Amino acid sequence: MKIKYFQDTDTLYIEFRAGEITETRDLDEDTLLELDARGNICAMTIEHARDRADVPHFSFEQIAA
Repeated sequence: MKIKYFQDTDTLYIEFRAGEITETRDLDEDTLLELDARGNICAMTIEHARDRADVPHFSFEQIAA
């Protein structure tokens, strides 16, 4: 998984899996969901990320099974 934040456009891009994007769905005016040919979620784009996703306070934690 890769997470990229573009400060100049306030856009958050989260790539869940590498793959060829074959479909992009608008979840709302500022959120895009990108799917591969099998319908798997590959990525999500969030515009106005500072307000919508609290970007400055991002953390990651992996929980053992």
